[in-house]
Amino acid sequence: MAKFISILSFILLPLITFSQDISGEWNGILQIQSMKLRLVFKVSSTPEGWSGTMDSPDQGAKDIPLSKVVFEKPNVFFEIAMAGIQYQGSLDGQEINGTFKQGILELPLKLTREIQEQPEIKKYQEPIRPYPYYEEQVTFYNQEAGIRLAGTLTLPQKTGKYPAVILISGSGPQNRDQEILGHKPFLIIADHLARHGYAVLRYDDRGSYKSEGTFHTSTSKDFASDVTSAYQYLLSRNEIKSKKIGLIGHSEGGMIAAMVAAENKDIAFMISLAGPGLPGSEIVLLQQRLISEKSGISQDLITSNTAIYTTIFEMIRDIKDEEQLKTALTSYLKNAIKDLPPGFIPSTMSDDDFVQAQVQLYESPWMKYFLLYDPALDLQKVKCPTLVLNGAKDLQVPAEENMAAIEMALAKGKNKRAKTVVFPDLNHLFQECDTGLPSEYGVIEQTFAPQVLDEMVDWLKRWAK
Repeated sequence: MAKFISILSFILLPLITFSQDISGEWNGILQIQSMKLRLVFKVSSTPEGWSGTMDSPDQGAKDIPLSKVVFEKPNVFFEIAMAGIQYQGSLDGQEINGTFKQGILELPLKLTREIQEQPEIKKYQEPIRPYPYYEEQVTFYNQEAGIRLAGTLTLPQKTGKYPAVILISGSGPQNRDQEILGHKPFLIIADHLARHGYAVLRYDDRGSYKSEGTFHTSTSKDFASDVTSAYQYLLSRNEIKSKKIGLIGHSEGGMIAAMVAAENKDIAFMISLAGPGLPGSEIVLLQQRLISEKSGISQDLITSNTAIYTTIFEMIRDIKDEEQLKTALTSYLKNAIKDLPPGFIPSTMSDDDFVQAQVQLYESPWMKYFLLYDPALDLQKVKCPTLVLNGAKDLQVPAEENMAAIEMALAKGKNKRAKTVVFPDLNHLFQECDTGLPSEYGVIEQTFAPQVLDEMVDWLKRWAK
């Protein structure tokens, strides 16, 4: 709305009030139990009617298209059909008072023109320097890839000999702390283990932060070679017990840990944190379905989405030639998106841009490798002591299905020193949570549940000392 100065503002005020509409930006804070989540609705008037987008800054989401915007003064209605989100309110001056709904969630939400400051979310578990242990910035060389990786080595003390673990991050370019949405879970794990007598090596993924290499053309197999290089580096350190070097991997890192342990019989132990047991294609479909259901998305849209991506994954499995695959995926997706509901494709993208982005994602080396890889084949070869942990509310690597596959693989390989634990009320990051949705990660104060840290230390006392 225009901002007037001088005496004209008093003359035109009645007209401004009378012609008031909902164009512009509306800000509010959604209170979900102890969490505060900022939402921003941006509304504009077009010749075809109202349109808009929604941001969720605290979750890193921006420009989510509103599939429906209705304003019949004073009633306001916003909808994001593909996410099962509805907001219904009443305009009163410079406020909209209403109710936000998503799935079974129904909460009051007041929107105003005032920009909301980010709620302070204290990550209370982060250690404060000076640490009661020794910390050293290190580099080590991956001869196979011809790259140097940068990381941090923590030791209980500067001198002495200690059992050691290598931390292996999950999907995406991660730094040595596996930093995500303000959380630093690998920092928390390294700190806890160092305080209990273990050396810890964590490092920036190749091509990320201070490590050399190229990330986007690499696969899980390439990342496994980085872990092997980290293991060889620890062998060169006098402070490390060479027969007591093990692996702790989170998510994809748990899968990579099994790949390395299957090939290297000198790995002393392995801990998988929310690591997969199912083939990648099954995990992605399961993840999409569970997150969609929990988000309140309609069953029809979930069924349609599953059918589309099942076909895509079959094409990736069957078509070996890269150019043929690219052509086939492009043709299929152009036809498939014609039947998708409004709002499925971001308003900032054309249909062609959306198709191109999807093709680029699913024909990438990492994605193709992940979709076709079956972790069970390597898990069967893992003979070292193995601890497998997951959270019952994990929607990214769902515990029930993946734990069953892991247990079956370890049993088939006759691993007699394996233990599996599923923690109730923990999500994929091992945070105590409400729904398990990724949208909660950044607004939870806890970084890593203490009971999981304690479980790891108790188990390590038996197998790593």
